[in-house]
Amino acid sequence: MARKFVEENERIKRRYLQYLREAKRCDMATVDKTAEGILRFERSTGFKPFKRFHIDQAMKFKAEICAARNNRTAKPLSKATIDGTLRAVKAFVSWLAGQPGYRSRISYGDAEYFNLNAKDVRVAHAQRDAAYPTMEQCRHAFVQMPSTTPLQRRDKAIFAFLMLTGSRDGAVASFRLKRIDLVQGCAYQDARDVRTKFAKSFTTWFLPVDPIYREFFVDWVAFLRNDLLFGNEDALFPKQEIGQVDQAFSVTGFSRETYANADAIRSVIKDAFVAAGLPAFAPHSFRKTLVKWADGYFTSREAFKAFSQNIGHDSELTTVGSYLMVSQERQAELMRGPTSG
Repeated sequence: MARKFVEENERIKRRYLQYLREAKRCDMATVDKTAEGILRFERSTGFKPFKRFHIDQAMKFKAEICAARNNRTAKPLSKATIDGTLRAVKAFVSWLAGQPGYRSRISYGDAEYFNLNAKDVRVAHAQRDAAYPTMEQCRHAFVQMPSTTPLQRRDKAIFAFLMLTGSRDGAVASFRLKRIDLVQGCAYQDARDVRTKFAKSFTTWFLPVDPIYREFFVDWVAFLRNDLLFGNEDALFPKQEIGQVDQAFSVTGFSRETYANADAIRSVIKDAFVAAGLPAFAPHSFRKTLVKWADGYFTSREAFKAFSQNIGHDSELTTVGSYLMVSQERQAELMRGPTSG
């Protein structure tokens, strides 16, 4: 269905999205997903004014989204996607119930009709083992990466930096040279210009992993500063600059700007693993790889706490709960206990 514009709907949506940004302090990714969910609900109702809301619309929308398929893969939507969309629309309708002009038409209880059944909610929020590379697989993929051209060197430096810091891909994409201290061996994730989770600022010290990563990264920073004459305000991992050569557009070098999002970082890492004959691991999987490594390397409680802070967690409980889940195979092994010889 083609998108329609109901002026009254657009005004109240704009107010709600502003409320999410300014009052609830949601990031733009959350706001954008909420806007997509509300638009999807509008399509389901035939773009009726929100003041004509009825619980039948909620039940119809829930049935439609549960039966919907992904446009790209044609597979059914995941329970997590369905639950997230319904929760976003439910929060919007609940907010509408308290707004002038809507109070007499929508009750707070009406929003409850967007709830999934309890079984599907448990499926949506169930924790699952996420695939991640071993330290050996990471080294293999890294060694296989070419480093002949400046672009290849940049891509390999991205891989090295992820292994040294365990940073999130969004942060990696936004780093500038001024946040790197090679003398102290650390990277300052300043939320003023580094896109950290929850806009949190913290210092990440380079991890004592295989020295090949640090050596390559140090060489990359030297190349930026000495050969390309990059300064403190320039990107640590600059995007390509496109220009016209012989009446055709082609890569002419590096821009000094950072990437607007992490898409390029994800592509670099996935391509590196695939080229090495390994699964297409994502940059975020490095965090689990490094937590597993740190669990064996940092043997004291204080040392592991320091590692937890190093990757941006306030508590080591977050690190353990999010990245040190016991696999089903290991769970079964532990529960069976030692076997007699």
